[in-house]
Amino acid sequence: MKITHRWTIAVVSALALTGLATPAQAAPTAPTVQCEFTPTPENPAARPVQPPSPTASAKGTAKAVLQTNYGLVAIELDKANAPCAVHNFRHLIRSWFYQHTQCFRLTASQRLGVLQCGDIHEVEKGGPGYRFPDEVTGKETYPRGTVAMGNQGPGTNGSQFFVVHSHANIDPKYSVLGRVVWGMDTLDRIVAAGIADGADDGAPAHPVRIHFALTT
Repeated sequence: MKITHRWTIAVVSALALTGLATPAQAAPTAPTVQCEFTPTPENPAARPVQPPSPTASAKGTAKAVLQTNYGLVAIELDKANAPCAVHNFRHLIRSWFYQHTQCFRLTASQRLGVLQCGDIHEVEKGGPGYRFPDEVTGKETYPRGTVAMGNQGPGTNGSQFFVVHSHANIDPKYSVLGRVVWGMDTLDRIVAAGIADGADDGAPAHPVRIHFALTT
Protein backbone atom coordinates (compact mmCIF):
# COMPACT_ATOMS: atom_id res chain seq x y z
CA MET A 1 0.00 0.00 0.00
CA LYS A 2 1.40 3.36 -1.02
CA ILE A 3 0.75 6.20 1.43
CA THR A 4 1.59 9.70 0.22
CA HIS A 5 3.33 12.31 2.37
CA ARG A 6 0.12 14.35 2.36
CA TRP A 7 -1.83 11.40 3.73
CA THR A 8 0.76 10.76 6.39
CA ILE A 9 0.55 14.34 7.65
CA ALA A 10 -3.26 14.25 7.56
CA VAL A 11 -3.48 10.97 9.46
CA VAL A 12 -1.06 12.13 12.15
CA SER A 13 -3.06 15.36 12.52
CA ALA A 14 -6.34 13.46 12.88
CA LEU A 15 -4.86 11.05 15.39
CA ALA A 16 -3.57 13.93 17.46
CA LEU A 17 -6.94 15.70 17.33
CA THR A 18 -8.83 12.60 18.46
CA GLY A 19 -6.34 11.56 21.10
CA LEU A 20 -5.30 8.41 19.24
CA ALA A 21 -1.67 9.48 19.23
CA THR A 22 -1.59 10.11 22.98
CA PRO A 23 0.54 7.56 24.89
CA ALA A 24 -1.54 5.04 26.80
CA GLN A 25 -1.95 5.71 30.51
CA ALA A 26 -2.35 3.08 33.21
CA ALA A 27 -5.99 2.65 34.13
CA PRO A 28 -8.07 0.54 36.51
CA THR A 29 -9.47 -2.72 35.18
CA ALA A 30 -12.60 -1.91 33.21
CA PRO A 31 -15.83 -3.93 33.32
CA THR A 32 -16.30 -6.44 30.51
CA VAL A 33 -19.12 -8.29 28.78
CA GLN A 34 -19.24 -11.60 26.95
CA CYS A 35 -20.09 -11.42 23.25
CA GLU A 36 -21.51 -14.14 21.03
CA PHE A 37 -19.93 -14.34 17.59
CA THR A 38 -21.62 -17.09 15.61
CA PRO A 39 -19.99 -18.50 12.43
CA THR A 40 -22.04 -18.26 9.24
CA PRO A 41 -20.80 -21.05 6.97
CA GLU A 42 -23.59 -20.19 4.54
CA ASN A 43 -21.97 -16.75 4.21
CA PRO A 44 -18.22 -17.37 4.53
CA ALA A 45 -15.73 -14.61 5.20
CA ALA A 46 -15.06 -12.41 2.19
CA ARG A 47 -11.51 -11.94 3.46
CA PRO A 48 -9.44 -14.09 5.83
CA VAL A 49 -10.47 -13.10 9.35
CA GLN A 50 -11.35 -14.90 12.56
CA PRO A 51 -14.11 -13.83 14.98
CA PRO A 52 -12.93 -11.57 17.81
CA SER A 53 -12.33 -12.90 21.29
CA PRO A 54 -15.63 -13.17 23.19
CA THR A 55 -14.65 -10.72 25.95
CA ALA A 56 -15.19 -7.02 25.29
CA SER A 57 -14.53 -3.92 27.34
CA ALA A 58 -17.73 -2.16 28.39
CA LYS A 59 -16.36 1.14 29.64
CA GLY A 60 -14.92 4.27 28.09
CA THR A 61 -14.24 5.23 24.51
CA ALA A 62 -11.82 4.36 21.74
CA LYS A 63 -10.84 6.08 18.52
CA ALA A 64 -10.87 5.03 14.88
CA VAL A 65 -9.75 6.85 11.75
CA LEU A 66 -10.83 6.02 8.20
CA GLN A 67 -8.66 7.31 5.36
CA THR A 68 -10.90 7.63 2.29
CA ASN A 69 -10.23 8.99 -1.16
CA TYR A 70 -12.32 12.02 -0.15
CA GLY A 71 -10.44 12.67 3.09
CA LEU A 72 -10.24 11.53 6.69
CA VAL A 73 -13.07 10.57 9.02
CA ALA A 74 -12.25 10.31 12.74
CA ILE A 75 -14.70 8.45 14.99
CA GLU A 76 -15.11 8.29 18.75
CA LEU A 77 -16.33 4.80 19.62
CA ASP A 78 -18.56 4.27 22.67
CA LYS A 79 -17.62 0.98 24.34
CA ALA A 80 -20.22 1.40 27.08
CA ASN A 81 -23.10 1.79 24.64
CA ALA A 82 -22.31 -1.10 22.27
CA PRO A 83 -19.33 -3.01 23.67
CA CYS A 84 -19.54 -6.03 21.35
CA ALA A 85 -20.07 -3.91 18.23
CA VAL A 86 -17.14 -1.64 19.08
CA HIS A 87 -14.97 -4.64 19.97
CA ASN A 88 -15.81 -6.21 16.59
CA PHE A 89 -15.24 -2.99 14.64
CA ARG A 90 -11.79 -2.50 16.15
CA HIS A 91 -10.95 -6.17 15.57
CA LEU A 92 -11.82 -5.88 11.86
CA ILE A 93 -9.76 -2.70 11.55
CA ARG A 94 -6.77 -4.37 13.18
CA SER A 95 -7.24 -7.37 10.87
CA TRP A 96 -7.07 -5.00 7.84
CA PHE A 97 -10.55 -6.17 6.81
CA TYR A 98 -11.57 -2.69 5.66
CA GLN A 99 -8.33 -1.91 3.82
CA HIS A 100 -8.93 -1.09 0.13
CA THR A 101 -12.70 -1.49 0.35
CA GLN A 102 -15.53 0.47 -1.20
CA CYS A 103 -18.62 2.11 0.29
CA PHE A 104 -21.30 0.83 -2.04
CA ARG A 105 -24.37 2.75 -0.88
CA LEU A 106 -25.19 6.44 -0.49
CA THR A 107 -28.67 7.74 0.35
CA ALA A 108 -30.05 11.27 0.33
CA SER A 109 -33.81 11.03 0.80
CA GLN A 110 -36.17 12.77 3.19
CA ARG A 111 -36.09 9.66 5.35
CA LEU A 112 -32.47 8.56 5.15
CA GLY A 113 -29.12 10.25 4.56
CA VAL A 114 -26.27 7.79 5.14
CA LEU A 115 -23.09 6.41 3.64
CA GLN A 116 -22.97 2.61 4.00
CA CYS A 117 -19.62 0.81 4.11
CA GLY A 118 -18.06 -2.44 5.27
CA ASP A 119 -19.32 -4.83 2.59
CA ILE A 120 -16.47 -6.31 0.57
CA HIS A 121 -18.30 -7.25 -2.65
CA GLU A 122 -21.42 -5.07 -2.90
CA VAL A 123 -24.29 -3.88 -0.72
CA GLU A 124 -24.92 -6.50 2.00
CA LYS A 125 -22.56 -8.98 0.37
CA GLY A 126 -19.11 -9.81 1.65
CA GLY A 127 -19.08 -10.03 5.44
CA PRO A 128 -16.60 -11.49 7.96
CA GLY A 129 -18.05 -15.02 8.13
CA TYR A 130 -19.85 -14.58 11.45
CA ARG A 131 -22.69 -12.61 13.02
CA PHE A 132 -23.51 -11.20 16.44
CA PRO A 133 -26.58 -9.82 18.26
CA ASP A 134 -27.84 -6.25 18.28
CA GLU A 135 -27.14 -3.92 21.20
CA VAL A 136 -30.18 -1.65 21.22
CA THR A 137 -32.55 -0.30 23.85
CA GLY A 138 -35.33 0.84 21.53
CA LYS A 139 -34.56 4.48 22.30
CA GLU A 140 -31.75 4.97 19.77
CA THR A 141 -31.72 8.01 17.52
CA TYR A 142 -29.40 8.63 14.59
CA PRO A 143 -28.53 12.32 14.19
CA ARG A 144 -25.90 13.69 11.82
CA GLY A 145 -22.48 12.21 12.56
CA THR A 146 -23.79 8.96 14.08
CA VAL A 147 -21.88 5.79 13.20
CA ALA A 148 -23.93 2.61 13.57
CA MET A 149 -23.93 -1.03 12.55
CA GLY A 150 -25.80 -1.99 9.41
CA ASN A 151 -27.61 -5.31 9.31
CA GLN A 152 -29.96 -7.50 7.29
CA GLY A 153 -32.38 -8.09 10.14
CA PRO A 154 -32.21 -8.76 13.88
CA GLY A 155 -28.97 -10.33 15.07
CA THR A 156 -27.16 -10.20 11.72
CA ASN A 157 -24.37 -7.74 12.54
CA GLY A 158 -21.01 -8.38 10.89
CA SER A 159 -18.78 -5.89 9.09
CA GLN A 160 -21.36 -3.50 7.66
CA PHE A 161 -21.70 -0.01 9.15
CA PHE A 162 -23.13 3.36 8.17
CA VAL A 163 -22.37 7.00 8.85
CA VAL A 164 -25.23 9.50 9.00
CA HIS A 165 -24.31 12.50 6.86
CA SER A 166 -27.59 14.40 7.40
CA HIS A 167 -30.38 12.50 9.16
CA ALA A 168 -31.75 8.98 9.58
CA ASN A 169 -35.44 8.78 10.45
CA ILE A 170 -35.35 5.04 11.05
CA ASP A 171 -36.49 2.61 13.72
CA PRO A 172 -34.09 2.05 16.65
CA LYS A 173 -32.81 -1.29 15.37
CA TYR A 174 -29.17 -0.49 14.71
CA SER A 175 -26.40 -0.60 17.32
CA VAL A 176 -24.72 2.79 17.70
CA LEU A 177 -20.93 2.53 17.54
CA GLY A 178 -20.21 6.20 18.21
CA ARG A 179 -19.95 9.49 16.37
CA VAL A 180 -17.77 11.37 13.93
CA VAL A 181 -15.61 13.89 15.80
CA TRP A 182 -13.56 15.12 12.85
CA GLY A 183 -14.13 14.95 9.11
CA MET A 184 -17.82 15.64 8.53
CA ASP A 185 -16.62 17.82 5.66
CA THR A 186 -15.38 14.59 4.07
CA LEU A 187 -18.95 13.26 4.19
CA ASP A 188 -20.25 16.53 2.78
CA ARG A 189 -17.91 16.21 -0.21
CA ILE A 190 -19.10 12.66 -0.82
CA VAL A 191 -22.73 13.79 -0.74
CA ALA A 192 -22.01 16.73 -3.04
CA ALA A 193 -20.53 14.36 -5.63
CA GLY A 194 -23.96 12.75 -5.92
CA ILE A 195 -25.53 9.35 -6.38
CA ALA A 196 -25.37 7.32 -9.58
CA ASP A 197 -28.16 8.04 -12.11
CA GLY A 198 -29.41 10.93 -10.01
CA ALA A 199 -31.14 8.58 -7.60
CA ASP A 200 -31.66 9.24 -3.88
CA ASP A 201 -30.48 5.74 -2.89
CA GLY A 202 -27.78 3.79 -4.68
CA ALA A 203 -24.10 3.67 -5.49
CA PRO A 204 -22.13 6.91 -5.13
CA ALA A 205 -21.74 8.65 -8.49
CA HIS A 206 -17.98 8.47 -7.97
CA PRO A 207 -16.50 5.52 -6.04
CA VAL A 208 -15.93 6.07 -2.31
CA ARG A 209 -13.00 4.01 -1.12
CA ILE A 210 -11.54 3.31 2.30
CA HIS A 211 -7.80 3.08 1.71
CA PHE A 212 -7.04 2.04 5.28
CA ALA A 213 -8.28 2.36 8.86
CA LEU A 214 -6.59 2.71 12.24
CA THR A 215 -7.82 2.34 15.80
CA THR A 216 -6.57 2.48 19.37
